[in-house]
Amino acid sequence: MAPRGDNYLEIAHQRAVEKKTHVSFPQLKYPSLRDEGFKDPIQWLTGKALDDGAEGLWRVHDKIYDLDSFILHHPGGSEWLELTKGTDITEAFEVHHLNPSIYKILEKYYVKPAATPRNSPFTFKKDDFYDSLKKDVVEELKKIPKGVGTRTDQIIDGLLFTLLVTSVLACYSSNYWVATVSYFIASLSMAWAMVASHNYIHRKSNWRMYVFNIGLWSYRDFRVSHALSHHLFPNTLMDLEISGFEPLVHWIPKRNVPIHANFAFLIENALFPFLFILTFMKKVILNFIRKDYFKDHYRWHDMIGLSIPIWMWIVSGVPFVEAFKMWLWINCTASYIFYTIGSNAAHHHPKLFHDGDELREPIRDWGVHEVEAVIDRTDINDNLFKVMTFFGDHTLHHLFPTLDHGLLPYLYPVFLKNVEKFKVKFRTTTQFNLFIQQIKVTMKREPNLLSDSE
Repeated sequence: MAPRGDNYLEIAHQRAVEKKTHVSFPQLKYPSLRDEGFKDPIQWLTGKALDDGAEGLWRVHDKIYDLDSFILHHPGGSEWLELTKGTDITEAFEVHHLNPSIYKILEKYYVKPAATPRNSPFTFKKDDFYDSLKKDVVEELKKIPKGVGTRTDQIIDGLLFTLLVTSVLACYSSNYWVATVSYFIASLSMAWAMVASHNYIHRKSNWRMYVFNIGLWSYRDFRVSHALSHHLFPNTLMDLEISGFEPLVHWIPKRNVPIHANFAFLIENALFPFLFILTFMKKVILNFIRKDYFKDHYRWHDMIGLSIPIWMWIVSGVPFVEAFKMWLWINCTASYIFYTIGSNAAHHHPKLFHDGDELREPIRDWGVHEVEAVIDRTDINDNLFKVMTFFGDHTLHHLFPTLDHGLLPYLYPVFLKNVEKFKVKFRTTTQFNLFIQQIKVTMKREPNLLSDSE
C-alpha cells in the first residue's frame, strides 16, 4: 500500500483529538481511564476490563473461560490470574506459554464465545512471524546446556549482598571517603539489583522477584505496568509506562502539547531521584481515596523496602535518624539510576514505532510489533552482567519474557533466521546513541509516515 501522506495524518490526528481514538489502529476503542486519576496499575486493569469484553472472567482470543477453579493450580502462581480476571489475556497467554499442550488445559475451562471483537491490534496467526519463531525457539531450548540460568542467579544475589554490606558501611564508617564510596556502591547495587530482578518478575512466583521491592516499589504493581501493559503493548496507547509519565513527558509524538513538554529531559532528571518514594506515597494516598484499596491490593511484601533502613540502623549501631538519612540518599540515588537506565533502555528512538505512526496494516502480528518497537544495543548485549543490569537482549526478552536472560544469547540464530524470512525490521544501535535519540523522541511532534521508517 502506498503511503497516505500528510493528509492522512492530519485527518487521523484530528479524529484522535476530537473522539479520543487510536491513530495507528483506528478500529480500536481509546483505552478507558487512560488519562484519568493517578494512572496506577489497578486503574489500568480496571480500564482494560471495561474494554475487553471478558464479562468478568478471562478472555483468550474470541472465547471466554472461567479459570476460578484453576487459580490455585496455575504453575506460574495464582497472582497472574488474580490480577487479570475480567480482562482479555490473549497476548499474555500466547507469550507466556511456549508448550502447545497448554491449549488442551485451557479448553477444560471454556464457557462460551465472546460477544464482541477483541480490542487489540495484534494477531497470533499460524505460521506468521511469531508462531514460526516460537516453534523454532521451543526446539532450540532443548539444545541449551543445563545450569545456564545459575549465572543470572549469581549476579542478582551478588548485587543484593553488596547492597546490604555497603549500606551499613555508609552509616558505620567515620572515614569520609569510605562512607562516600560505600554510599555510591550501595545506590548502584540497589538500582542494579532491581533491574536484575525484572528477570524474575516475568516468571513463575519465586523469591528473587521480591528483590524488586527493596526500593519501596512493588513487584506486583510492576507485573501489571511492565509485564502485562508495557511488554504486551509497547509504545501504544495501552502502554502504562508511557501514559504514566504524561502530561509531563510525552514519548508518543503529539502536535499539541504543553510548553513544558519541550523540556522533558530536564523534567526527567528532576523527577527520577524521587520516583521510588513518590510511587510509594501514591500507593499510600490511594488507601484514603479508593474503597477497599488496602484490603484488595496491599500485600506483606510492599513493606520490604522499609527493611533496608532498619537493617542499616541495627547493624551499624548509629542513631536511627542518621541511618534513615543515609537510606534516603541511597534510595533517591538508586531511583535516579534505575529510571535513567529504564528510560534509555530500548524503546524511544525516532525510527521505532510509536502510536500515531502510519502502518501498512492496522492489524499486525504481535511479534512483528515487538521487534519494531524495540532497538537493541550492541555494547550492552556483549556481556551478561550488562544484560542483567541494563535491560539487555531486549528484543528477545520482549518476545520471550518468561525465559531466563542467560538463555537468550542461544536463541539469536533462529531469531535472525526468522527476521530475514519475514523481512522484519530488527534494529541495533549503541547505548550512547540511544540516550541521544530518547531525548529527541520527547521533542518529536510528528509521527512517522511509512517512508520515514523504511
